[in-house]
Amino acid sequence: MHARWIIVALALMGGAPSAYAQNYPLKAVRFIVPFAAGGGTDLVARALAQRLTEALGQTFVVENRGGAGGVIGADMVAKSAPDGYMLVLGSPGPLTINPNLQAKMPYDSLRDFAPISLATISPFVLTVHPALPVKNLKEFIALAKARPGQLNYGSGGNGSVSHLSTEYLKSLAHINLVHIPYKGSSLSLTDTLAGQLQVMFDNLPVVLPHIKTGKLRLMGVGTAQRSALIPGAPTIAEAGVPGYESSTAFGVLAPANTPPAVVNRLSQEIVRILQNPEIKDRLATQGLEAVGSTPQQYEAHLRAELAKYARIVKSAGIKVE
Repeated sequence: MHARWIIVALALMGGAPSAYAQNYPLKAVRFIVPFAAGGGTDLVARALAQRLTEALGQTFVVENRGGAGGVIGADMVAKSAPDGYMLVLGSPGPLTINPNLQAKMPYDSLRDFAPISLATISPFVLTVHPALPVKNLKEFIALAKARPGQLNYGSGGNGSVSHLSTEYLKSLAHINLVHIPYKGSSLSLTDTLAGQLQVMFDNLPVVLPHIKTGKLRLMGVGTAQRSALIPGAPTIAEAGVPGYESSTAFGVLAPANTPPAVVNRLSQEIVRILQNPEIKDRLATQGLEAVGSTPQQYEAHLRAELAKYARIVKSAGIKVE
């Protein structure tokens, strides 16, 4: 899926690093996860930290600094010294969604960070309760058009990725689904499994066990290309909604103005780590697909995601109190 990115990344990093980069790091590096321990960001950060410690000879210490949907931890890194000794594992909430929902942000996602590498992608997956009389996405869209405003979907809350992903689908497919926000996706999942909600759009790791047991029926995956994590599953774009794309991407960033030599060296190491079969398999068991990219590719990804969520928020009139 991402082979072209990997080839380009390695080619661009083939030159000799500067003396600064060769000496980096000279002390421990703090790797901030802007959420509580135990989630997907935590898993990715710890996998990378372990291998970066081995590769670069200094300890990469993972610190969980949760709060405000990831904004507190991200802001901590944005305002730290640009020397490569504090990094953050970024995700859609603090980087591309909150900037489109909050009137005032303590940082600018593009101006105040130096993107290093897009680390993983996890597709968002559209599922329905098996009692719904549909077998595929085209049948689901036809049913939704026949029953406007009668099908309910849950999300992890107003402004969550699951909320925005479904609103994006609604706008492209021209269907009317009713949003039921919850305080966390686990509560939404419980009610969907019980049949109180008919539709759920969430991260692959959340719904995959229930797809396998038949408690949820898969309609399509949100990535632009089919996911190796769920072979044979059609993308939403190919199954009936051209142009649709939704996934959760985790990436590594440093403060803006971090020396390019340090950024490039870290990016090079991360690309190599993510091509390790053991790491790829470990991430895959959690529904995370290893990527690895150049800083430029990750920046382009962030720009595209910011623009996409801006369109969704404006189109759906989403407001967060």
